Amino acid sequence: MQPIEAAKGEAPQRSGEARVIALAPVTAAEAEVGRLMQICNACRYCEGFCAVFPAMTLRLEFARADIHYLANLCHNCGACLHACQYAPPHEFAVNVPRAMASVRRQTYEQYAWPQPFGALYRRNGLTLCLALAAGLALFLLLAAAREGALWGAVPGSFYAIFPHGLMAGLFAPVFLFAILALAIGVRRFWRAADPGPASGAALGEAAGDALRLRYLGGGHGEGCNDEDDRFSLLRRRFHHFTFYGFMLCFAATCVATVYHYALGWPAPYPPTSVPKLLGTVGGIALAVGTVGLFWLNLRRHPLHQDASQKALDRGFIALLFLTAASGLVLMLLKHTAALPILLCLHLGSVMALFVTLPYGKFAHGVYRGAALLKWAIERRQPTRLQLADD
Repeated sequence: MQPIEAAKGEAPQRSGEARVIALAPVTAAEAEVGRLMQICNACRYCEGFCAVFPAMTLRLEFARADIHYLANLCHNCGACLHACQYAPPHEFAVNVPRAMASVRRQTYEQYAWPQPFGALYRRNGLTLCLALAAGLALFLLLAAAREGALWGAVPGSFYAIFPHGLMAGLFAPVFLFAILALAIGVRRFWRAADPGPASGAALGEAAGDALRLRYLGGGHGEGCNDEDDRFSLLRRRFHHFTFYGFMLCFAATCVATVYHYALGWPAPYPPTSVPKLLGTVGGIALAVGTVGLFWLNLRRHPLHQDASQKALDRGFIALLFLTAASGLVLMLLKHTAALPILLCLHLGSVMALFVTLPYGKFAHGVYRGAALLKWAIERRQPTRLQLADD
């Protein structure tokens, strides 16, 4: 059954951008999610597994925006696949995790800003990410060598190689563009989803669900399915290491910025300073989390994954690991002659991460957060069937 633009009895008012996306031809992946949701809506065995299935039950038909919303609400824990009596090799071939994963990548492309850049999601793989990091590091190495800073730098002094103003001038515009691109993309997604106003309670619930990764607990809170039917909480834990490690590293940069510009305390900072402690703990957590996620990615059941996304997933994991690992090694060896080379490698990894941020797997966290907020709003509203009865 093909999904239609809007459920019967509705007349959604959407922006021009949202209407263009909603009225675009339905892709095969979107049609497949619509077909599966019709089957799941008749069965409802998995209704208590995660937010996807109770959100599904509020709909009799599935508009394109509904499919995009449900796809980003899915955390791909695998529980519904292993519990489903209609999963392959049944003739219905119900595989919700894979179908949702395929649509998720399409939503990143369709809502991307600038929109033509959305095609980068298909090319942003492991090889490209590593090549970009290596190319940027090589560019920095050549620039440092040209200025004579590659071999004659003062041990421990980053700014003797690249002045603070130069580093800020290089990285700040790229990072701000990445944030702007992600913000505009998720705004397009939000306007297409048309969730209504958010209350404080809905915001709190969505934030709690996102920060705790509640729906990576699987259908019964025992975790995700890996390569077989067994449950494991490792995926949730490694995601937590990765997310909170990244946030601690970001916090370290923010504190160092305040130190430099507001308090007049330029780097380098002692090992016991707040930026150093935050960065060290964050770097270790980020390295542990990314190694664990890469290991789990290799072991995941093939039916859980959309094969076309493997390169996208692994490229993002690799850049995060390179950023964390190079930063930790740089901290340990900054007083040696290896400082200039290590600094160029670290800055190349960070720049590659920033450049790919709006068009890589980082986007999934932003869109998933928006989907969780829509669910928190929606579950507090009267259902469509109740409105029809009224």
